Amino acid sequence: MKSIKKHKTQKVKCIGLILMLCSVNLNSQTLNDYLQIASKNNPEIMASYVEFEAALQKSPQVSSLPDPSLTVSAFGRMIETRVGAQEARFSLMQMFPWFGTLSAKKSAANLMAEAMFQKYLDSKNEVFLNLKEAYASLYELHQMIRLEEENLLILDNYRALALSKFKNGKGSMVDVVRNDIKINESKTNIQLLKEQIEPSQISFNSLLNVELETVINIADSLEIHGSDLNVKPDSLFVTNPKLIGLDKKMAAFEMQKTIAKKEGNPMIGLGVDYSIISKRDVPGLEMNGQDAIMPMLSVTLPIFRKKYRANQKEADYMFQATSFEKQAMKNKLMASYSMAKYNFEKAKKLKSLYNIQTESTQQAIKLLVAAYSNSGTNFEEILRMNQDLLMLQTATVSANKDQFSAQAKIDYLLFKDE
Repeated sequence: MKSIKKHKTQKVKCIGLILMLCSVNLNSQTLNDYLQIASKNNPEIMASYVEFEAALQKSPQVSSLPDPSLTVSAFGRMIETRVGAQEARFSLMQMFPWFGTLSAKKSAANLMAEAMFQKYLDSKNEVFLNLKEAYASLYELHQMIRLEEENLLILDNYRALALSKFKNGKGSMVDVVRNDIKINESKTNIQLLKEQIEPSQISFNSLLNVELETVINIADSLEIHGSDLNVKPDSLFVTNPKLIGLDKKMAAFEMQKTIAKKEGNPMIGLGVDYSIISKRDVPGLEMNGQDAIMPMLSVTLPIFRKKYRANQKEADYMFQATSFEKQAMKNKLMASYSMAKYNFEKAKKLKSLYNIQTESTQQAIKLLVAAYSNSGTNFEEILRMNQDLLMLQTATVSANKDQFSAQAKIDYLLFKDE
């Protein structure tokens, strides 16, 4: 429960941070700021936390003694005794479960609450992953627009060059027309990319639970810290909340088995019986009209054992089912980690390749433009090489986005609670 208490203290400290973040325009935030806003504002995270708070209320319910019973009897026709008539009778009884039953129930409830807390952490972790991926997609869009706009400027320069060569009689008007085709294509691409920003922005803002039209500030580069990809398999996922939550559930089912055994023992009841006696009209009668007090002991007889055995078997089966679920989850996490690791390395190598090819393509374009300036030929090759350069540049942006997304996935799988 230590991590739970730590989080509850952090929750109080974060109130000031929330107010500060809400007072600042969202278009001045960084990715880390957006993550902080989502952690306090995302409804899925909030729902998971409220479920955890509700689970905490289970412990005082199951660890309390049963309510005492009070019985009041009034006699319509009073029963005569030697010392007087019985007018009324009060019986008070408190039942006590077998030794250790209540503490075992409390432990089981606390373990289930800790499992719900891990679910909350996983929910926050997953929202962070989705937010990073949405941020990376917006980054890619903005960079694509930038590259297309830069390409449009280059094509305008090429058009001026082709038109100049045509006027000087060293070029063909076909070169100008070909260039205009590429200009129109670039303008259309820019328009389509800008139209795509709105739905991507709405998706991002929905994760923050803010106004869907809020403008998002996107950095010029994605921070890639180089995830540790050489972690030993045995040490993987030791802090992953999915597996920790399943461990807590398994411990809770073990405790429920103990509870089932203890509930198969008798319950002991302690009480008192108090009778009101009226006085008799008999002079010198010893103990005349004295009320009667009688201590009582009650013991339940759990002779119907079938339900207790079934309760223990249920706990055993639930433990086994959760154990299988944990193994399946470990396999799934390992497969996801392997794929994310591959995607990270793949994007890294592709970026290196694209950078080399970009430099070579830029050199080739310079040579072609110089040759065209002299001879007025091979303009079509300039346009083709320029298109290849644009494709390499956009591919580099996509690879950068893919590497960042793979890193975010690895961080999600190798979760560490801050």
